[in-house]
Amino acid sequence: MSSSDTNAAPLLKTPLHALHIELGAKMVPFGGYDMPVQYPMGVMAEHKHTRAAAGLFDVSHMGQVLLKGDGASAALETIVPVDVIDLGLFKQRYALFTNEAGGILDDLMIARRPDDLFVVVNAGCKVQDIAHMQARISDKCQVLPLPDQALLALQGPQAVTALSRLNPDVAKLTFMTGGFFNLDGIETFLTRSGYTGEDGFEISVAGDQAEALARKLLAQPEVKPIGLGARDSLRLEAGLCLYGHDINTEITPVEASLTWAIQKVRRAGGARAGGYPGAAVVDAQLAQGAARKRVGLVSSERMPVREGAKLVNADGLEVGIVTSGTLGPTVGKPVALAYLSKEYAALGTEVFAIVRDKRTPMTVSSTPFTPNGYFRG
Repeated sequence: MSSSDTNAAPLLKTPLHALHIELGAKMVPFGGYDMPVQYPMGVMAEHKHTRAAAGLFDVSHMGQVLLKGDGASAALETIVPVDVIDLGLFKQRYALFTNEAGGILDDLMIARRPDDLFVVVNAGCKVQDIAHMQARISDKCQVLPLPDQALLALQGPQAVTALSRLNPDVAKLTFMTGGFFNLDGIETFLTRSGYTGEDGFEISVAGDQAEALARKLLAQPEVKPIGLGARDSLRLEAGLCLYGHDINTEITPVEASLTWAIQKVRRAGGARAGGYPGAAVVDAQLAQGAARKRVGLVSSERMPVREGAKLVNADGLEVGIVTSGTLGPTVGKPVALAYLSKEYAALGTEVFAIVRDKRTPMTVSSTPFTPNGYFRG
């Protein structure tokens, strides 16, 4: 978007906007919002602090939605390829909206609560996602957006220590579970999950209480504010997809190496197989494989390999493209996510990224690039 575009919509502000300014954040447009990309200590220090202690992220630009009604679980299964009906109380699951070609419209999180399903969708897709749900399933359940809710993420190995001071019961949660918690007088719904590969929590809180909660968390000695820059490098080291980059409407869950998200009950031969957009395409690829595959790449050289870099084989034949890349602060070497022709997708295969007209050797690697710190009990 150019600065000369006078018809551009004004950037939205999260409930923590004033606090970001107070903390000296550098603000940038992101997902239609004015968001902090970094704070004064800088992206590298923020990344390392989150890996070592605890970082607080404002993710209030994400979309929060409730699905209510006895038919909500079955309704949602008509637009996602995952098992929603069998999801246990206060359990959370990763899911995908697909189109008729099997492409990914968005990825999302679903949590079962006593009276509803709590859904979190990506910021850049939330208008379309909410419209999609309203068009496809509002005749079977209520689709209720929550625009007045804020969302905070507290991430890192010391997140549980910091958050437990506000309510010690949060320590009883395990990865991908959640519940309603009063945090030092503030009512919240939180899950033990996140986007960094570390232990942590995502906290849904009323917008008018978000700043008070953020200040309570930032008062803990382990916690520092973290911006979008470190959020991206952390998720990339964790091998996690960024919508619009590593996954999009042209990429299927099988191509994206997200087949783990499609439970057996929803696959061909399962009790509730198919019934979602693109099911025939996805089932065929599950059975036969796909022509390309998302992989991790690591380089022993220092040159960062960025999104859009072409990948070639030893003969110079183009065999893929990088979709995310950075110099991993924890790993200490360039890491990337990329799509490669299936012939080159095996672990240990060497390919070459074209960076400034030069070849940078990269090796297909397993992900995450740094070990996950999730607490599974």
